[in-house]
Amino acid sequence: MLTARIAVLVSGGGTNLQALLDSQARGALKSGEIALVIADKPGAGAIARAERAHVPCAVIPRREAGFEERVLAALAEHKIDMAVLAGFLGILSGDFIDRFPGPIINIHPALIPSFCGKGFYGLGVHRAALDCGVKVTGATVHYVNAIPDGGRIIAQKAVDVLPGDTPETLQRRVMEQAEWILLPQAAEQVAAGIAEEKEKKL
Repeated sequence: MLTARIAVLVSGGGTNLQALLDSQARGALKSGEIALVIADKPGAGAIARAERAHVPCAVIPRREAGFEERVLAALAEHKIDMAVLAGFLGILSGDFIDRFPGPIINIHPALIPSFCGKGFYGLGVHRAALDCGVKVTGATVHYVNAIPDGGRIIAQKAVDVLPGDTPETLQRRVMEQAEWILLPQAAEQVAAGIAEEKEKKL
């Protein structure tokens, strides 16, 4: 069976990458193969996770000149069909998105269109949710386009906000109850479509 070759772009500890790797190991992510991890920060915890899973990992610092060109070259070299932004803190340019031929998906730690867009990332998303007094938050997987968090929604999962929550406790609950479940499911959904198209071309 043909599969979609997946690259995962990361910036930090790689907990969402781990959720994808675990999903692949247990056979739930069956239409895609994690073929490359790209970390934009040397020393990111996600690098060790990729190494333990024996997945090729490229470290391409985002602040260095030619970042997007180098990422595109790595994606082409590894024949990547789709990219997953999993805790990747950079904003890809419209030119990058246009030049990469496959879909790019992103996990955002809120229910888009709430608490999203430029400047909403990490603990700041959860702090904003708490400041607004919402009773429900969650996570969203969406396609990436030139507008930050503006692409078509693939899937969402709600998580309750509890009395006494801090940004840190809420972040952890959203990861455990939404992100780590939703992202592998959405990746499988998108990968299955790619794999099906590959089969048709045979």
